[in-house]
Amino acid sequence: MFCLRLSQWLQPGTQLCSVSWQSVHKLASLQEATALPQKKVQNLLYPFSALEVYLDRSVDRTQFQLFHPSLEDMVKAEKLFYSSPSHGIDYYTSAERMDHAPALKAPEVCFIGRSNVGKSSLIKALFSLTPELEVRVSKTPGHTKKMNFFRVGKAFTIVDMPGYGHRAPTDFVDMVEPYLHTRKNLVRTFLLVDGSVGLQKADMIALEMCEEIRRPYVLVVTKIDKCGYGTLLTNLMDLQEVVKTQTTSCFPQPLLVSSLRFWGIYLLRCFIAHVTGSIKLTDTSQS
Repeated sequence: MFCLRLSQWLQPGTQLCSVSWQSVHKLASLQEATALPQKKVQNLLYPFSALEVYLDRSVDRTQFQLFHPSLEDMVKAEKLFYSSPSHGIDYYTSAERMDHAPALKAPEVCFIGRSNVGKSSLIKALFSLTPELEVRVSKTPGHTKKMNFFRVGKAFTIVDMPGYGHRAPTDFVDMVEPYLHTRKNLVRTFLLVDGSVGLQKADMIALEMCEEIRRPYVLVVTKIDKCGYGTLLTNLMDLQEVVKTQTTSCFPQPLLVSSLRFWGIYLLRCFIAHVTGSIKLTDTSQS
């Protein structure tokens, strides 16, 4: 039934644009996901569902399901990540300082995280439906040295920030803090945490910085395929306790993703489209 409902939103003849599927990840599009068994589709779209069975009944699941968009919403969001003549997706520019940042009017979201947390890989996965767009990914921590701006038509801009921690740029603070404080069109910051190792000291410093700035941000738990469910759940519950007791500006629900297996990528696309005002959710209670 689940896959049938998904297929109804993706009827033949409604393909969003022409894409060479040999050049993109096999699960980049929801249309490709419909061929999978129902349980696998459920886990792809809502990764937390795969963890629920391992949780004690006493654990409150509400905070992990606050953002639970419909299939229709995910399809609407996915359309924004296809490039077309009327909706170009491109790398725009890079900047080392806030005064070098482009004066863009579209809503903006940025991604920050510890070096080697998988930030560039995640952005590459988000843009996988536009294979001609180059998002550089390196196995070497600290590869991103500048703020990189990617325009998604006139809808919004995604900014890949330098990583903090190991091999971070020496002027990281001078580069990032002014941006987070003063960027007027910044609507959401996504703070990435490695799910296989949990919150590190450097992550706590970044979280405290986000709290001081008092602008809305979201925790994105990456690499959820790199460890067992036991380790992931332990790290996730520890993180959730920090969010509950030490934050006021953080969205209560962490978003779980795997850039390799595409778990949570569709949900994250939908969240970005929602917070930038690019789509209106069918369920207006979602926030």
